[in-house]
This record gives sequence, structure tokens and C-alpha cells, in this order.
Amino acid sequence: MPLFPCKTCVVGGVRIGHQHPLAIIGGPCVLESLELGLSVGTLLRDACVRHGLSYIFKASYDKANRSSIHSARGPGLERGLEQIAEVRARLGVPATTDIHEPAHAEPAARAVDLLQIPAFLCRQTDLLIAAGRAAAKHGRAVNVKKGQFMSPAEMANAIKKLREAGCEQIMLTERGTFFGYGRLVNDFVGIGDMMELESVKGARDCVPVCFDCTHSTQQPGQAEGGTITGGRRERTPLLARAAVAVGVHALFLEAHPSPPSAMSDAATQLYIETVPELLRQVAAIGGAVKPL
Repeated sequence: MPLFPCKTCVVGGVRIGHQHPLAIIGGPCVLESLELGLSVGTLLRDACVRHGLSYIFKASYDKANRSSIHSARGPGLERGLEQIAEVRARLGVPATTDIHEPAHAEPAARAVDLLQIPAFLCRQTDLLIAAGRAAAKHGRAVNVKKGQFMSPAEMANAIKKLREAGCEQIMLTERGTFFGYGRLVNDFVGIGDMMELESVKGARDCVPVCFDCTHSTQQPGQAEGGTITGGRRERTPLLARAAVAVGVHALFLEAHPSPPSAMSDAATQLYIETVPELLRQVAAIGGAVKPL
């Protein structure tokens, strides 16, 4: 039996699953400008091509879950989706973005290939149903990030909601679990459980699992009196290598030319020049553990 067999999730021209190359979902946290999206996306795309990895561009048009009401949020729905769609077209790769309201599902599905449900919203039925319906209508996929407060087994409910809405192109993302205050931990046994979420019930139709290696290093509310999230970006490569060794089907990462000056997640985004070497490492690990 292959390691963690699952259904294939099709995202544009990228196929994600245990029989396919490791997929990289990456880009800047917020689409601060079209130029930033193009420069970061180009470097990541080219590095993925060199190492035999698939690539999906990621950027947010709105960060609706900032710690402070005064924090920058991004270019907004209309302008942001236009720019993400332009990056998608000019780079010739699929794209993804996160949505926070049911009304955003339809316009986002017209612009990107993969709708991302934020971790804090993974139980929001109306949002999941709207995303599932829009994805089914436009031939898109949905990626649900596991809430920091959720067990792996509970994510089966998110899958069921999406399938009830007609969506069959589904994947899940692990991004750390709350451990007291100001710290996230990654449960690699739980990641294995999530990769076999449906098969342990006898269905043999589990969905691909992605590992978010940058957000997993967050330290929520640990900077500037609780108004900014801290982080330990230096541990991201460690977590990425471990997750690929476990057998995840995709990695999610955020990168920026100057993370300390980034509009969001300044403490966790990777310096973009360090990413090609990390991708070389995870490609080598992935090749060693890839099932026959």
C-alpha cells in the first residue's frame, strides 16, 4: 500500500496527491504591489521548475484577521483580485488567495484556481458552502486550513460540507496547534492522521494535505503589546524538511525581499533569496520518501 494514498486535487494544471510531485504554494503574505507579486512569484516558479516541483502562486487581497484594527490589510477585493489574476496570467501558473466572507467566493473563483479558507474560519458553514459552490461552478478547488483549535479528526466535517456543496477538489492544510499562550506546535502524528482522515473509516478517499511551514512558526500576539504577531522564521526550514519527510503532498510558504518591512507577517515570512536552497532540500527529501 502506498504511503498515505489520497484522491488527487486538481488546481489549474497542477495535480496534488501522493502520485504527483510535491506542490509549493507560495508568495508574499499580502499583495503589496503587482511588482512584488511578479518578482516573488517568478523566483519561486523558476526554483520549482529547477527542482521538479509544482508551483501555485499565493497572495492575499485582504488580511481581515489582523491583530490590530490599525494594521494594513491589502489592496482590497476588486483591485487585489485583478492583480492576482494578472500575476497568474503573466507567470503561467495557477493562483490562490484566501477569502473571509461568503460573498467573496464567487468573484475569487473567477480569478484564481484555489480558494483558501483561513484557519480561524474553517468551521464557518456559510463560508465553506459558498466556497464549495463557487469552486464547483468554475472548476476550482478549495484548501481549508485546520484551525489552531481543531483536532485532525474534526476536519472531516469541513470536507463533508464542501462535498455537500458539490465540491470534489479539496485539500487540507496544517498550520500549527495552540500550545498555551503565544506558541504554536506541530503534531506530526496528527498530520499523519489527517492524511488518512477518510481512509481510516474505510472510505479510502482521503484528500491531500499541505503543510504551512511559515505560519507554523508564528507567536500570536507576542510583539508590540499584543498588537502584532511574532515568529521564528529561522525554524521554518526545519519544519518544512520534517513535513516532507512525513509525506505531505504540498508545502505552503510566504516569502518577501525584506520581511521586516512587509505589510503583514513580518516575523515569519522567509527572505526570498533563501527559498531556492530550501526547495532544493525538500525536493531531495521528497524524492527519497516518495512511494513506489
